Amino acid sequence: MPATNIEDLIALCKRRGFIFQSSEIYGGTQGLYDYGPLGVELKNNIKNSWWKSVVYERDDVEGLDAAILTKQSVLKYSGHEETFTDPLVDCKSCGERFRADQVPEYCKKEDLTEPRQFNLMFKTNIGPVDDGKTFAYLRPETAQQIFTNFKNVVDSTSRNVPFGIAQIGKAFRNEITLKSFIFRVREFEQMELEFFVVPGTDEDWHKKWVELRINWWEKQGVPKKSLELYEVPKDELAHYSKATVDIMYKFPHGVEELEGIANRTDFDLGSHSKNQDELGLKSKVSENNESNAKLALKDENNNWMVPFVIEPSAGVDRAILAILNEAYHLEKIEDKERVVLKLKPHLSPIKAAIIPLKKNDKKIVVKAKEIKNKLQSLGMGRVLFENSGNIGKNYRRHDEIGTPICITIDFETLEEETVTVRDRDTMSQKRVSISDLEKVFKDLF
Repeated sequence: MPATNIEDLIALCKRRGFIFQSSEIYGGTQGLYDYGPLGVELKNNIKNSWWKSVVYERDDVEGLDAAILTKQSVLKYSGHEETFTDPLVDCKSCGERFRADQVPEYCKKEDLTEPRQFNLMFKTNIGPVDDGKTFAYLRPETAQQIFTNFKNVVDSTSRNVPFGIAQIGKAFRNEITLKSFIFRVREFEQMELEFFVVPGTDEDWHKKWVELRINWWEKQGVPKKSLELYEVPKDELAHYSKATVDIMYKFPHGVEELEGIANRTDFDLGSHSKNQDELGLKSKVSENNESNAKLALKDENNNWMVPFVIEPSAGVDRAILAILNEAYHLEKIEDKERVVLKLKPHLSPIKAAIIPLKKNDKKIVVKAKEIKNKLQSLGMGRVLFENSGNIGKNYRRHDEIGTPICITIDFETLEEETVTVRDRDTMSQKRVSISDLEKVFKDLF
């Protein structure tokens, strides 16, 4: 069963090198975290799984990796400068600041100031002179550079709708209220797809992408029973959205958004286009006199058509939290407890641990390294040579970090060319011929 509280996950992440508080030796920085040796492997595996599903396994999606620093005009016409705000209140009693909708119970209503709007974007100077005019923003989302590169991608790939542009990358938000470990932070990573469709087909595509995304989460070890679909009410929709469905997950701290799938209509491409009155836009956009491009396509009648956009948007950090939570199991074995991360093998930071029975026996160690190098060369992920000498402790450690199998090399290996393969979840052990080991390893994935 999943972890019963967030403290168990935080302790595991620190103890085993998944996630550390950033700048910890100087007291840490609130809302910033560093991914350790195992955390970076898990993170990369999740991103690779998403990219494989969204890009490689489809014939209608291209990839992008755009700049983090974002020109002010982009976020002006996207609406972020005006609307990307949260209501901020101060508590006169405790001296802390909160989002107006997230004030803790210990703050009395009469002690709160009137809400004022606070823009969440980080601003930075460009160039040697800080004159207040030459600045850029750290992007608050990866989506906008996809829209501004729409014409570049279409021109260079000859794509036509329906098709998508995918991007994984860092985003930054100066959050007022941080929450529950890595759930809400100031620097985070997004996995976003902007899928462009013919207006009128958008509602069907929206439903398709909701279903596709739920299926993907199941394959990562987050079952449907832990998910809920929340159709955002009209009066709560973002300024660009026609409809949004949030995939909600039962985190240890409560049910919260794991991923959002929005129907952004033609708002974004229309907002960043020139000659907007020629495009037949359905959305209400601000007049744009700075853009030098029409982000539109010609239809079969040679008329301009601005595609609608379906956007599945997920946070990598929230994905890690949900996947770790589902994988975390505390089991009682006789009189002892065992913590085991039952991660899907394709997500496990270490795919297999190669353990020599005696760390000071040269022949066993050489054989173990030979097997490690052979499995590593298959390109399935990280294979670890584990030479600490204590088999029992090695098994427990690798249970706790989610390694699917441990392979022990002993004296029998030298005589009969067989190894012991131990399964993480069942703890069962079997002898396997070295000649069959490659197949056993590949079959995990």
